[in-house]
Amino acid sequence: MRTEERSQPDVSPVQQSARPRARLFYLALAYICVGLGMVGAVLPLLPTTPFLLVALWAYFRSHPEKAQKLLDHPRFGPALRDWREQGAIPTRAKIAAVAVMAVSWVIVFLTAPHPAAPIVVGLILCCTATFVATRPSPKPGSKRTGRENVAASNGPVA
Repeated sequence: MRTEERSQPDVSPVQQSARPRARLFYLALAYICVGLGMVGAVLPLLPTTPFLLVALWAYFRSHPEKAQKLLDHPRFGPALRDWREQGAIPTRAKIAAVAVMAVSWVIVFLTAPHPAAPIVVGLILCCTATFVATRPSPKPGSKRTGRENVAASNGPVA
């Protein structure tokens, strides 16, 4: 008998992670992140958007219909689409994020039991603030609907 080699066809990220365990892992991760994002929507010190970004990424790998629901959400959908399409953060969100980081550092500085803690936290927050501040702002004319976004892409942008 002769063994023939077959070339692998191009497959989407959803098909690549179609193994039941991987799909279940991504789905569980997405649900946990959506839950944390909902808690963050009502608690001022817990961020919402980073959890929803991770949830969107995980849903695209496990349950694309759920990812579509996040992209179509009236409150969070536009920010998620801006990040996915352009890597963009709105200016108001940048200002709010950097301001909260600064307030957080002051709290650590005033309450830390060890003098190294404010230095370590300050370095981490400076790096994070620099990343946030250097992201582009969304371009005004590039609004696509979530359905067009999913149809136009093979998977989420990392």
